[in-house]
Parts: sequence; C-alpha cells; structure tokens
Amino acid sequence: MTFQIPLHYSVVVAKRMTEDEIQYEYAILERSKRNANAFGELYEKYFDRIFNFIYRQTDDEELTADLCQQTFLSALKNIKRYEFRGIPFSAWLYKIASNEVNKHYRKKKNDKVFSIEEVRVRELFEQANEDWDEEILQKLLQYFKELPTDMLQVLELRFFEDKDFKEIAFILDITESGAKMRTYRALDRLRKNFNLRIKYDVKE
Repeated sequence: MTFQIPLHYSVVVAKRMTEDEIQYEYAILERSKRNANAFGELYEKYFDRIFNFIYRQTDDEELTADLCQQTFLSALKNIKRYEFRGIPFSAWLYKIASNEVNKHYRKKKNDKVFSIEEVRVRELFEQANEDWDEEILQKLLQYFKELPTDMLQVLELRFFEDKDFKEIAFILDITESGAKMRTYRALDRLRKNFNLRIKYDVKE
C-alpha cells in the first residue's frame, strides 16, 4: 500500500468516539491484518489529525510530512500485533507518532519545538467562558511557548486532541495518575497567570 501526502492539510477538531465507532474501527483493523488496502480508510480519517499533532512539535512541514508518513507505515507494518484493550485505535497512532517525534529529536539532539495554533488557543478561551482580547491572547500564546515540554504535551492531548487521561497515559507511556497530575499542574499555572476557569476532568 502506498501513502500519498496531501498538498494541503486542514485543522480538524477531534471529537469523542462512541462505542459503536470504536468497534467499527476495530473491524476495519481486523480486515487490515488480512488486506493492507483496508487500512486506507483509517489513513484518510486520521492523516490530518496526526499531521497537525506532529507539526505542533516540529513547526516544520517537510519534517512533519516525513514523520507522519513513517507513523502510518509503522502502524501498518505492526498492525497484526495490535490488540484492542478498550482504548481507541487513534491513541495507538498518536503513541506511534509521539515515538517518531521523540526518536527524531534524540537523533538530532535538539530541543523539541512546540507550535500551538492560534485557533486552538482561541477555542481554549471560549471553553473557559472568559472575557478576553487580542492582547491577552498574544500573551497566552507566548506563555505556551515558555511552558515545560511535559505540560505542553498533556495540554495538547487533553484540549487540542480531546483525549481523556487514560488515552494520554497510554500515548505518553506514563501512569493515568501521572497524566492527571501533569494536567492539574499545567492548568493551575494557567489559572494563576490568566484567571482561566478550565475544568480538569474530561467528563465535567
């Protein structure tokens, strides 16, 4: 199977999957284990999301395209080893993508770069139901750049990718309690500096 990189990518808003949707994807995965072409449906569905996820950590479109390509090739190569354990397939893709990004930075011995889209920060303000203006927005964008990598990772996955703590823990290879603690620390800093009222729990 050959993957083609789209010339343009779009910002995709992630949404929570229903149990039926998760089971439907699992059925596609089972078919993909026998026929690689079946994997194309999942590739089309998740390409933009994985691309954007990687791009926020590289701020380099060419590098992102390479790492995104490698992510899907690795997923297809290891598809027969995939087992459904109550976590959506997308979390497995995000985990592979995260590993590819980390592998790149270890090889290059560079610090990871985070580039949060302004549209996502605007959404964060709207979710917090706060009064804000452009000056505050620009300060928050700059503030995100100064946060530690571990905090940025959980904020990205929690608010920009709509992942719950179980998925975040799986993707980052940490405990669920560790994922919650990182999120709490990051949100506390945002609350103290910008008076944002953002809920901790996905279910709140």
